[in-house]
Amino acid sequence: MHLTKFSLAHKPSIFVLIFIFVVMGFISYVSLPRESAPAISIPIVLVSTPYFGVSPGDIETLVTQPIERKVKEIADVKEIRSTSSEGMSTIEVEFNPDIDIDDALQKVRDKVDLAKSEIPEDTEEPIINEINFSEFPIMLVNISGNFDLVKLKEIGEDFEDKIETIPGILDVTISGGLEREVKINVDLEKLKHYNLSFTDVIETIQDENKTIPGGSIEVGNLKYLVRIPGEFKQVDIIPDLVVKVMDGSPIHIKDIADVEYSYKERSTIAREGGRNCVSLSVKKRSGANLIEIADEIKRIVEEEKAKLPSGTVITVTADRSKDIRTMVSDLENNIVSGLFLVIGVLFAFLGFRNSLFVAVAIPLSMLISFIIIQALGYTLNMIVLFSLILALGMMVDNAIVLVENIYRHREEGYKAFESSEKGASEIARAITASTVTTLCAFAPMIFWPGIMGEFM
Repeated sequence: MHLTKFSLAHKPSIFVLIFIFVVMGFISYVSLPRESAPAISIPIVLVSTPYFGVSPGDIETLVTQPIERKVKEIADVKEIRSTSSEGMSTIEVEFNPDIDIDDALQKVRDKVDLAKSEIPEDTEEPIINEINFSEFPIMLVNISGNFDLVKLKEIGEDFEDKIETIPGILDVTISGGLEREVKINVDLEKLKHYNLSFTDVIETIQDENKTIPGGSIEVGNLKYLVRIPGEFKQVDIIPDLVVKVMDGSPIHIKDIADVEYSYKERSTIAREGGRNCVSLSVKKRSGANLIEIADEIKRIVEEEKAKLPSGTVITVTADRSKDIRTMVSDLENNIVSGLFLVIGVLFAFLGFRNSLFVAVAIPLSMLISFIIIQALGYTLNMIVLFSLILALGMMVDNAIVLVENIYRHREEGYKAFESSEKGASEIARAITASTVTTLCAFAPMIFWPGIMGEFM
């Protein structure tokens, strides 16, 4: 083969090229983002419409069906599935795999906006989301201790601010804890007595709780912006707000309602070991290195532990980086195991030098693969890792056949240069044919439709 002759005639260049491949391969292997699954887009859009206190039958008639009729008008829709339960309408819109998910989201939003005129006005705003594996949490950080939930929430918010500064973090969500809230408990009888409505109370508070821009004022050569701060700093101001004036007498909020500085109603509860806690759910951006992010979060946790009040317990759970480390470790173990097994088997039949040539081909080929994987923009995930392990067997088979044929010519008395040229050229077509045959067995997977096809 011309490639074999060229390589043998330019040995220094080939050695330099091998060195470059080794260095670039190690750099690619270290810098490749680690993920548990490939970063693919799922062509499914979910439309959730809350309508509290309504039976499933009415949900289907009043909410689900009007939205479905509009969504059916979208092109490239593969299937629509809906569920009408008490107080909730859920519609799952599946598109063809080749559609851009951002375009699909926008099309669904447009159709849902058109359907709003056909559904009851007192329904909640429809929630439209896509299914994205990168938005699943990569880690949970639980904070507990001998404190009330307000204090735990404050500690959790401090951690949230620090974790969100890590490059590659998409979002940090806090579950559990209590959040302060001003509650205005309106007395309905008093409201009717003064001929007022809830809207009057709401508008009064909204109008008073705002900062008003006052334009600008010139003083000499300088020009200052004027603003009138009016946002509430204390709860004591709210009861004295005037809602309405009747017969010259002002009606204050305290005359029709009780103002209480309390807590928001809890929508999430987190517990650990039977104790209340605050849980931080960490999500990363698509393509970011999961292992580096996980290590950075753990470093922040260790640094902040010493600064926290005594009795604070921080626990890291649901750490997906452990699975990634295990998969990468399995790949390395397979490569090393294959290396020693090949050396051992070939040493018994062909000698140490010949077995060494085959063994060197294993890590070298893997390093070249890492360069290509990074150039294609892939991540080091379970599909890529298992593919590399599968390809390892094919590569070893071809290497054994090639080295054995060169070794046979060497024993027949040919020189090293001639043995290498003859041995490679004689079986080049046979090795290529056998490899192509194996690839053809997997080639139909390229045309595998649907979401699973995107994975494979």
